[in-house]
Amino acid sequence: MTWTPNDLPDLTGTTAVVTGANSGIGFETANALARNGATVTLACRNIGAAEQAAERIRSGHRGVDGHDATKDATAGLDGGGVHVRVAELDLSSLASVRRFAGAWEGPLNLLVNNAGVMRPSKWLGTSDGFELQFGTNHLGHYALTGLLLAALKAGASPRVVTVASLAHRQGRADLLDGNPPQSYRPERAYGNSKLANLLFGAELQRRATAHGSALSSAMSHPGISATGLVVNRQGMGANPLVRTAAPGVMRVLFQSAAAGANPSLYAATEAAPGSYTGPRRLLESRGPVGPARLSALAQDQELASRLWQVSQDLTGVEFRW
Repeated sequence: MTWTPNDLPDLTGTTAVVTGANSGIGFETANALARNGATVTLACRNIGAAEQAAERIRSGHRGVDGHDATKDATAGLDGGGVHVRVAELDLSSLASVRRFAGAWEGPLNLLVNNAGVMRPSKWLGTSDGFELQFGTNHLGHYALTGLLLAALKAGASPRVVTVASLAHRQGRADLLDGNPPQSYRPERAYGNSKLANLLFGAELQRRATAHGSALSSAMSHPGISATGLVVNRQGMGANPLVRTAAPGVMRVLFQSAAAGANPSLYAATEAAPGSYTGPRRLLESRGPVGPARLSALAQDQELASRLWQVSQDLTGVEFRW
């Protein structure tokens, strides 16, 4: 039996945070969760864009890629029954991550670590001096999860979903160096950050189990989807040619952002702890969801443990089980 968004359970009573939820896969993930009853916080760097996204979800208008937000809605749940909030979160700033987590009140059932930056053509640094992709895609989410751990532990059946990428297969063991400027290559650096996502997600599950915690950690990847990540000015979109040509090319060749969100939604509601989910067809680029293939390095438990320690040292965030 093939899983579809129509199989999402009633999520009434579930409190969720989705990072980078103002567009693309994050928007579609937040939309589906909210339309099925969850109270969702859109945690975004651009508050204006997040407010617009929240209003689209509340009103059931078409999303940023033309997807009809009402199409997959639970029967009988109109815009008045959708609970969406917006909060500022810049994952490239540990100060912003700490502000977001410090302001959080009450239990948290679901954290979807979705936001990301992809392949800046040259080395860029975060406000804390980390390479932008490693700092945003991995360290920001590591710190966010650790700082929200108490809220997650207070929630019923808490779950963390970390969104990775097919590009993790391009990652190397030198990811522990954090993509230094002297050896920076866009593809490799992005692959390292996505490999870090998988190593973090798997290690989070092992540590939760070791500490007897009910928290579950699952990973997913969207395949190849038409999203704003490609044209983001912090990444590949720094090239004007990419910004101009990419939207038309993506609509023809790639699956929709709504389809790309399906693995995240499955990981958020159905997937087994420690599992990795993605599309199953055309080299995992699209299609129905199912088990995804991990590179050998993504299964390296020693590397995952070392990355955890490096992440703790760099961010100063310790998981207090």
